[in-house]
Amino acid sequence: MYQAHRNEETGQIQTVKEHCENTAALAADFAAAELKEIVYAMGLLHDVGKYQPSFQKRICRGNIRVEHSTCGALAAQTHYANAVAWMMAYCIAGHHTGIPDGMGGGDTPDMSTLAGRMKRSFEDFSKYEQELELPKVSGQELQQFLLRDCSKKEQVYSKFAFFTRYCFSCLVDADSLDTAIFMDGSQNRSLKTDFAACLEKLDKRFDCFVCQTELQKARGSLQAQAFKNAEADGEIYLMHMPTGSGKTLCSMKVALQRVLRENSGKKRIIYIIPYNSIIEQTAEVFEGLFGTDMEILRHQSTFSYDDADMDEDERKTAKLACENWDAQVIITTAVQFFESIYSNRRSRLRKLHNMADSILIFDEAHLMPEGFLQPCLEAIVYLTRYLNSEAIFLTATMPDFRELLERYTLPDSCIVDLITDTSDFEKFAKCRFGDLGFLSEEALLQKAMEAPSALIVVNEKKTARELYEKCGGRKYHLSTYMTAFDRKEVIAEIRTQLAALEKTYPGLQQVPEENRITVISTSLIEAGVDLDFSAVYRELAGLDSILQAGGRCNREGKRPNATVSIFRLAEEEGKALRPKEQYARESLLAFSDISSLESIDAYYRKVFSEKNEEFTKYAMEKYCHGIDSIDFQTYAEAFAIIEQKNISVVALRDEESRALIEDCKRGFPNSRRLQKYTFSIHQNELEELQKQHVVENYNGIWCLTSEDYYDKQLGVLFSGQDYIV
Repeated sequence: MYQAHRNEETGQIQTVKEHCENTAALAADFAAAELKEIVYAMGLLHDVGKYQPSFQKRICRGNIRVEHSTCGALAAQTHYANAVAWMMAYCIAGHHTGIPDGMGGGDTPDMSTLAGRMKRSFEDFSKYEQELELPKVSGQELQQFLLRDCSKKEQVYSKFAFFTRYCFSCLVDADSLDTAIFMDGSQNRSLKTDFAACLEKLDKRFDCFVCQTELQKARGSLQAQAFKNAEADGEIYLMHMPTGSGKTLCSMKVALQRVLRENSGKKRIIYIIPYNSIIEQTAEVFEGLFGTDMEILRHQSTFSYDDADMDEDERKTAKLACENWDAQVIITTAVQFFESIYSNRRSRLRKLHNMADSILIFDEAHLMPEGFLQPCLEAIVYLTRYLNSEAIFLTATMPDFRELLERYTLPDSCIVDLITDTSDFEKFAKCRFGDLGFLSEEALLQKAMEAPSALIVVNEKKTARELYEKCGGRKYHLSTYMTAFDRKEVIAEIRTQLAALEKTYPGLQQVPEENRITVISTSLIEAGVDLDFSAVYRELAGLDSILQAGGRCNREGKRPNATVSIFRLAEEEGKALRPKEQYARESLLAFSDISSLESIDAYYRKVFSEKNEEFTKYAMEKYCHGIDSIDFQTYAEAFAIIEQKNISVVALRDEESRALIEDCKRGFPNSRRLQKYTFSIHQNELEELQKQHVVENYNGIWCLTSEDYYDKQLGVLFSGQDYIV
């Protein structure tokens, strides 16, 4: 009996034959029709290295290191040919350690490349040929699939790489699930959603909306357009709707409509958001509306199910579902989504096959990672064209995605515009944009403090802090110098105070100077923070950032003379503008209303100029040198959307944070639970804190050791308590 797993608690044994056959069947069930045969064969061969005598000794006696994954790759090369053989070899060899690079040139057995590993010597594992019945796999069918829609070999290689990861995802998830079932018993891992019940609740919510004012009527008209146009079949849907038009609920209704179509084959909705800060608000909206009819899986770095309000069985199910996205509604970040697709690691790639048969909603789509624009768009096209998914691009500032998709991906994507009549857009213009030119910090604060409630948004954390120090009256500060724990509390207090101000002084008329509110923030307030100010001041930035800041001004359209003022600090005069700042400056000079469709279009034509090589810097085809020499591991290591320029440091905020820091000291850091207690600083700022001996690195986690160097309003301090104002 050749053993694959032994359950020490029950004494049961799972044979290699049983495990390989179970994995093959499960993996094939996950896979798209064109790839089922290949994935089934992978499942059969993935553990044939366990037929080695030394592995059987390891099962019985333990403590013996035996490489078994590469044996299956060698077997695949023996039984299959060309692209089929290489696809199988990559997946099988990497099913524990991650998909390796292919040939590196001069590969030797000590190298971790696929070619190097396949030169190693192994014990006899040929017993698999007697126990496992391998299917015939049509190499011609795979070849036809890879060539479809591709006009050059580089596109074929890139497509091969994507679907190798996809097949790997099917294999490793099946392997993990079958092993878990044998070791722990069958588990209910899926989070369920009643799509029909959710759509019924959402329809009732829309029916309750009042449509009396011109703005309300315009909102209803745009939403009706989106719902009607969503009846058309497409791969990618563009939902271009102004701020305040109800995009979030509108996109969810479109997604539910598409899921519930007859024979849609859709299994889930994945809501992809650019920032962690927006996820919380979006999840609260959906949970409040849908209740128990929608069990949402939240997968983000700043959220831990250990802290969630749920019973232990629910918590266990959710944590397991995070491993492979076995849920019907998922809310995640763009970083998590795209870095999972382009990883080479088992833990991340497990979820890729569950991105198929999905409605993918990309909120704030204009913020798609520009440095990785080409591979991000390419992945969306693969998912929508070949894996029965559909994508909704949702934003108030829509670039020309038709042109970008044509330029950077396979041709002829089926794109549907959900909003075709934009005549109502002007009714959402709730504020005027004006350019103040250069202002001193003192002049800026003086202007802001004349308003009943004012928001000042600046580009740098240090600038926000300096302005806060100089500002008088009732003031608040927001930046990533503060922990998410404190930012959440401050935002809640700001919301309460703004509501009280409006209640005390209806229409914000004749507000005494001592009751006026000034908030000074970095750009983190521009997305997902539902606050309403009578005046907004935005330091010159990209046009999309300026318009997002404008979304915090006069949100309900109640005030007739609301203004958003763009400024540059006098201290910055003579400093060169960044490209986006320059393009926004040109828009301010060229258009009387920078929020107009013409202004937005002109801006994005410059941002997404064909001359910008940054968008294709990480094109997968640059890492493909042939089917047998694709740099899977090298590419995965390079594909880091968030550059590690900032360093996260944990602050002592309450008893839980204190306990988590103690866990770090003992060597048991819980990175996910620590996220809400971290603030961000640059390397030179960390070095300053090190000089003052107030930070320590506990098993890879930087922690602030002095409570005197942190203030809940300002965040991290660099000179102790005397810094607090």
